[in-house]
Amino acid sequence: MNKNITVVLLLVLAAGCSSQPPDGAYAPPMDLTRNVSEQDCSRAIDTDGGNLMCRDVTEAERRAKIAEEERQARARREAEERAARERLERERAEQLAREEAAREQRAAEEERLAAERRRLEAEAARKAQEERERQERAEAEARARQRAEQEAREAAERECRRLEQERLDGRALLANFVANYGKVEEFEGIAGQITAFLAKARKVKPCPPA
Repeated sequence: MNKNITVVLLLVLAAGCSSQPPDGAYAPPMDLTRNVSEQDCSRAIDTDGGNLMCRDVTEAERRAKIAEEERQARARREAEERAARERLERERAEQLAREEAAREQRAAEEERLAAERRRLEAEAARKAQEERERQERAEAEARARQRAEQEAREAAERECRRLEQERLDGRALLANFVANYGKVEEFEGIAGQITAFLAKARKVKPCPPA
């Protein structure tokens, strides 16, 4: 049936092309540069593809065209799937890169804070050590000063007692001289003076306590 319709259409077209117009003029030949849309007459005609040329398509050609269309559709689908996979992989890689950059930034910030904390701790330890050393020096100086003062007091007390002992020893010698030689006529005068001297009340200055 389709083949008969095709033959009739071709005969009509041929008759129209070969018939002479009423005024005796012939139609110009077809422009070979114009697009020709070759289509299967057994299918719906697409009028958007340029000049139409309808022809019969064999079953082998139809199967081959269907196979080609399926191959192209499959290729497009695989290309779309591959593009989607590549896009997902790229987005995943970018996400991983962002996460790694954020992790490195956090690690760097944590290290900076840890270094600052260590610096502050070291500074505090240094100041504490300096304060301990200062206190130790102050205590040592105070002990040395107290020891020097104590030694000075002890030395002053010893000197005072030594001088007092010398005075006592001198008085004892004078008293012993008077007792032994006071009755000698030659020494009576000096013995009287010594006795008068020893009889005077002494103003003894007490030695300072050590």
